[in-house]
Amino acid sequence: MDYGFFTMPLHSPGSSVTDTLDEDIDQIVVLDNLGFREAWIGEHFTSSWENIPAPDLLIAKAIPMTKNIILGIGVSCMPNHNPFVLAHRIAMLDHLAHGRFYWGVGSGSFPGDFKVFGINPKTGEQRVLTHDSIDLILRLWEDPEPGLYESKYWRFWVPEPQNDVGLRFHLKPYQKPHPPIAVAGISEGSGTLTIAGERDWIPMSINLVAKQILRSHWKAVEQGAQKVGKIADRSRWRVARDVYVGETTEQARREAIEGALGRDFKEYFFKLVPKIRGSLDIFKTDPTLTDSDVTLEYMADNMWIVGSPDDVARKIRELYEYVGGFGVLLAMGHEWQPRERWIRSMTLLANEVMPKLKDLG
Repeated sequence: MDYGFFTMPLHSPGSSVTDTLDEDIDQIVVLDNLGFREAWIGEHFTSSWENIPAPDLLIAKAIPMTKNIILGIGVSCMPNHNPFVLAHRIAMLDHLAHGRFYWGVGSGSFPGDFKVFGINPKTGEQRVLTHDSIDLILRLWEDPEPGLYESKYWRFWVPEPQNDVGLRFHLKPYQKPHPPIAVAGISEGSGTLTIAGERDWIPMSINLVAKQILRSHWKAVEQGAQKVGKIADRSRWRVARDVYVGETTEQARREAIEGALGRDFKEYFFKLVPKIRGSLDIFKTDPTLTDSDVTLEYMADNMWIVGSPDDVARKIRELYEYVGGFGVLLAMGHEWQPRERWIRSMTLLANEVMPKLKDLG
């Protein structure tokens, strides 16, 4: 089992965009030096908490500042983009990274972004649009037929080639036939992850779901693979969790609840998730719990992976065994202050926790 990073990012509304972008890149540089395998960056247009609308630009800046870490978009929200333009941006980024790049795709879930682009999420049209857009980009990267391409949400022409002057659709990715594609699942038995199994894409499970939902995610991947006569590979599965390691469990628990982790859930996720899903059910390990039972203390006990190196290693192992195994643990990004606490946590994760788990996988 390997380890990586996922940042949405998470910054309090009103924070300096300049400063937080610098901080987000600095986190990736630190993790590269610690040997983290990969780092994924989210995309949102209308969330002042998750204030990166163009993760490809942040990745482009991070490429020369890092050496080994694989950089991924997590994810390009396909309803936000014209497929013709996005196909070019992703292909170019893959060249800039010399292939040190993963491409995450999805339909998004943030209400403000849906409003901007005229999407009614209650109809499910965002999922149809996402599938159509991804397939179209893959066709563009192969050998697209000239002509008009249009839907309710986009309209563009692929021109007839004029080889004497080099006019044609020409930009294809560095990696062949394209960068590894990842998709993220949220709901129990995620249909998105079924598609990951069918198409041999990287399945990802976000940090906001309880462990029984995680178990259903892998079942969805397996079902998708079985549809096309394949066997799903657990080593490709990424599982995101909120991880914080301290010298002692008491210290780690206190700093998590009182620090950025507690702030981000109390002030953001506990308010946002009910707006999207109607309740806090995705956090509940027991369906009989009420929303009022989902407190920061509950999260520390049941959802977050917080504690001393020994306790964190034990909790990761228990999660691994409960779901049947996965390939990469993605530690979530938070805005830790003082910064040294976060560096200490990630250093302990890399140097003390993960060696205890080297037998897994």
